[in-house]
Amino acid sequence: MEAAKSKILLCEDDTNLGMVLKNYLELNDYDVTLERDGRLGLAAFQREKFDICLLDVMMPNMDGFKVAEEIRDVNPDVPLFFLSAKTMKEDIIQGYKLGADDYITKPFDSEVLLHKIKAIIKRNEEDHREELYTEYDLGKYHFNPRLRELTVNGITQTLSPKENDLLKMLADYKNDLLPREIALKKIWGSDTYFNGRSMDVYIAKLRKYLKEDEKLEIVNIHGNGFRLVVSV
Repeated sequence: MEAAKSKILLCEDDTNLGMVLKNYLELNDYDVTLERDGRLGLAAFQREKFDICLLDVMMPNMDGFKVAEEIRDVNPDVPLFFLSAKTMKEDIIQGYKLGADDYITKPFDSEVLLHKIKAIIKRNEEDHREELYTEYDLGKYHFNPRLRELTVNGITQTLSPKENDLLKMLADYKNDLLPREIALKKIWGSDTYFNGRSMDVYIAKLRKYLKEDEKLEIVNIHGNGFRLVVSV
C-alpha cells in the first residue's frame, strides 16, 4: 500500500510564488493546499489535518502572525514556518514567540526549504511513534494507548478513539490539572458548549472503567479541567 503523502498548508498571497512553491512541493511528493488569504488559510486548517503550515506574514484579511495564534490555540504541536519579506529582528522574534519552528526570509532557496520541511516532518513522525509506544501503569491498571487497551485483573477493555485520547492526556498530566480547553481543542477540535458536554460524557465513561481501583480518581476542577489522581 502506498504511504499517505504529508499534507502542507501553504498560505501565500503572492500568486506567482505561491504556485511555484505549490508545484515544487507537489513534485517532491507532498499534498499541498494553497490559500492566498489568512482567513481562508485558517478555515482550511480548521477543516483538515496538516503535517506542517507555511505562512506568509503579510496577507490580506488576517496576517500570518494572527493565523499562527489561532492555529496554536487549536494545535500547539503542528510544525509552523513563517515565510516573510519582513527581516527586522523584532518581526523574527515575534515569529518565534508565536511558536514558529523556523522563520525564513524572502527571497529563499526552495531546495533549502524542502530539506527543512523533510527534516521537521521526519522528526515529528519519530516523536509520534515514540509517543504511541508509551504505555502507562495507573494503579492496578495497565494502559496501552497504541492498542487502545485498558487492562485490570486480567480483563482487557478496548477503548473508543476518543476515550483513548482523553485517558492518554489525563495520564500525561497525571496528578496535575489537564486544562479543559486544551483537551477540547486537541481531541474535539474546538472549545464549544456542545463539545464540552460530550467530553463530560466521556469522563463519566472513564470513571466507570477505572472503578476497580479506589486509589484512582478523575477529579473535576470546576471551570478549569480535570485531574487524574493516583494515590500511593
